[in-house]
Order: sequence, then C-alpha cells, then structure tokens
Amino acid sequence: MTTYLTTTIPYVNARPHLGFALELVQADVLARHRRSRGEDVRLLSGTDENSLKNVLAAAAAGVEVRTLVDRNAAAFEALQEPLALRLDDFIRTSRDPRHPVGVAELWRRCAASGDLYRRHYRGRYCVGCEQFYTAEELADGRCPEHSTEPQFVEEKNWFFRLSRYTGQLRAAITEGRLRIDPPARRNEVLGLLAAGLPDFSVSRSRERAHGWGIPVPGDDSQVIYVWWDALGNYVTSLGLDSPDFDRWWRGSERRIHLCGKGVLRFHAVYWPALLLSAGLPLPTDILVHDYLTVDGRKISKSAGNTVDPVQLVDGYGTDAVRWWLLRDVAKVGDTDFTVNRLAERANADLAGGIGNLVKRVVTLVHRQCDGGVPQLDSAALPECATVPAEIAAALDRYDFRRATGALWQLSAAANRYLDQTRPWSDPTTAPRHLAVLLHACRTLGELLTPFLPDAAGHVLAQCTPGPDGRLPEARTLFPRRYPQSA
Repeated sequence: MTTYLTTTIPYVNARPHLGFALELVQADVLARHRRSRGEDVRLLSGTDENSLKNVLAAAAAGVEVRTLVDRNAAAFEALQEPLALRLDDFIRTSRDPRHPVGVAELWRRCAASGDLYRRHYRGRYCVGCEQFYTAEELADGRCPEHSTEPQFVEEKNWFFRLSRYTGQLRAAITEGRLRIDPPARRNEVLGLLAAGLPDFSVSRSRERAHGWGIPVPGDDSQVIYVWWDALGNYVTSLGLDSPDFDRWWRGSERRIHLCGKGVLRFHAVYWPALLLSAGLPLPTDILVHDYLTVDGRKISKSAGNTVDPVQLVDGYGTDAVRWWLLRDVAKVGDTDFTVNRLAERANADLAGGIGNLVKRVVTLVHRQCDGGVPQLDSAALPECATVPAEIAAALDRYDFRRATGALWQLSAAANRYLDQTRPWSDPTTAPRHLAVLLHACRTLGELLTPFLPDAAGHVLAQCTPGPDGRLPEARTLFPRRYPQSA
C-alpha cells in the first residue's frame, strides 16, 4: 500500500509552539507505524510564508519580511531533530521553486473549469485567520478564534465558485470516499454543506498584501489568497503531472491530511472543491485534532501563551515530550498542558514503568543467568500477541491515547508477572520466567518504535546479546523528570 501523509503548514509570523509539535509528532507516528507494516509512505510538512500575518509581524518587529520569514521558517524546519521526526519532504512556500509554479497551474485549471470570476466585495476580514467572516459567524462582533474585531475590507477580488461543488462534496463524504475523523467533525462539515456554500474570495489586492505573495496569473494587480496558496502545497511539492505526483497523489491508496479543528473548513471544504475544479483526486482522509490549551486557553502565538517545544525537550528530553503528546492528549476535546503533567507522565510510564521493568529484568538475567539469554520454552505473555493488533486498530482510528494505552497494558502485565513469579527467589525457575519477561521487553521495544524511536532503540539494545552471548549491563533508560519552568 502507498500512503501520502501531510501536516498543515503553519504561519511563520512567530516561532513554533507546542500545538504544532503535537501534529508533527502524530504524523510521524502514523508514518513510522505504516512503514513498519511494509507500506510505502511519504510524509510532508512545511511552512506557510505568503501571508499578510507575516507582513504585519515583520513591520511590528522592524525587520524586512524576508528576514522574519527566513528566521522563523528555519526554526520550524529545525524541529525535526529535537522531536525525532522523520520527514520525507519539507516545503517552504516563499522559497521553494516548486510551489509558485504549481499554485499558478492550479489557478489556471480552475479558471479553465469556469470557476474563477472577478467581483466587488465588502466584508469583515480577520488577519489572524486570513479569512472573511459574515456577521452571523462572529461572536459579539469578534472573531470566534482570536476574539479580535475583524477589519472592514472593500475591494475587487477574484472569487471561486465554491457553491458549484456542494453536492459533490456531500456525496464524497457520505459515501466514505472522503473520511473526516472524528465523526463530530464530519457532522460539522455536513452542517456547513447543508447551510449552503457561498463563493469565496481567492485573491487580495497587491496593495493590501504589500506586494507579498504569488501573483494571480494574468492579473498583476492581485496576489493569490494565502489559503489557496497554502493548501496547494500538498500537490505542488510533488510537481503536478510529474512521476512523483502520479505515484503519491494519483496512485496512493491513502492520501491523509492531518489538521487542527480551527482549519477544518479549509481542508474539508475549500481544498476538496479546488481539487474537483482542477480535475484532481480528493484526499481520502482528513484527521482532525483538537487544541492544546494552557489554563483553559488555546495555545497560540496571537494569545501570547505559547509553549516552546525545543525548550521543553531541552528540559525534559524528546521521549518525555513525545510521550505526553501521545499518551495524554485526547482524541476529542481540548487538552490542558502543564509541565507537571508532562513530568508526572514521564515518571510514571517511562521511568517507573517501561524503564524500571527493563532494568530489573536485565539485572536479574545477569544475576540468575550470568547475563546469558534464557530460551523461551513456555507460553509468552498473552499481551505480546494481542497488543500489536490493538495498537494498529487504534492508529487506524487516529487514536494515539488508545494506542499508547495498549502499549502500556503490556508494560503493566510484564511488571505484574515479574512481581508474581519473583525470579530472584528461585534459581531453578528463574530462567523460564526471565525468558518470558525478556520476550515481553523486546516486544515492548519493537512496539515502542513508532512512538519513541530513540527510546525504543535503547530498549532493544538493552535486550540484545553481544558477541559473547551476554546482555549489556543494565542501565537507566529513562531518568526521572522534575517539574521546572517551561
């Protein structure tokens, strides 16, 4: 099976925060898990750089737009090492030569379908969302996402005939050709379709964009709307009509987009409609996560309550950060972050659970078997057979909490078996019990690989004999973490 996985691409008006790290780690886990099943996988991420938000942020900082964009984009791209990500591609929309060519081609294809027209427009525009809002969509006159009053904008723009695609989008979703998960988000999109889809503006005046962005083909007075521009990255990164496009977009059995609930409309309505207009296949899956919050408020650059993932990793380690994002964040509903919760989870599950188990087992193998690996001649723990399928089923449902919970079941079962059999107390039965436990530890290491690739390598190394047939000396795999300032 061939799978094409993508994350959203964030604005680079500021440095990255933990909310985007969540999506990157989720995508990385899905990609690693599918590769482990023998699937051909491509994972794409990148940065959204042709935004008015970036122009305004640069002006506020007193620097050139290019300077701000390059500096912050580098910070996003650099997340790969501290978060232990394995990306296959990273696209920068203001720098990558593949992108403007592809965006212009998408524009021309939609124009050829008769779906682009010019119209005078007046409306309320939230720069934070890069989106026009109707009066009914505002909360007491304010943006529901940023709680700011939108700007009133009046200009002549290019519009896309979104209304033409209501029926096709509804059919794709209800027939299961376009899966939106969780179901509540699917219902949200169906509600948007039932209310009717108005055509939407897909360009901005060059003047209002301060000359920043991709020009509209054949109309230098306008630049292409940042969302049209940004969504196109999923195919422009492949090169339209290229062998990569045929392999990863046309030919993939699964084309999976990960996104946050705040940008659902763009990914589940605007983007599929654009693809239909351009005569291109739709994504197969749109997997939607809710927000991370601090003190009940969404983590966001505009709210000023960001949590720097690199600083977290510096203080607590990659394994602790990835594990909290996967083990504690709910599939449905927002999840509040504190460093105390991160440290507590790492201590309970990693240091006190998996790490303690492996160290105890290896120590006992050295004590009772002189470090030699005992042969498994009796039944292994039943969880060693059942947990892999439970993890696979959970990840197919985009449920990372359930998947890591299943892995934890194996760790807990092995710790119970260790305490019940007490292999330190009877040298005659110790090898048999330690063989069961060592098999469980190896299975844990293998199953842990998509979630914590670095830690999994350490677990497997600890359980693998050297040239002399003996296990390495036991060591601490997960240090205990103590809460400190994030």
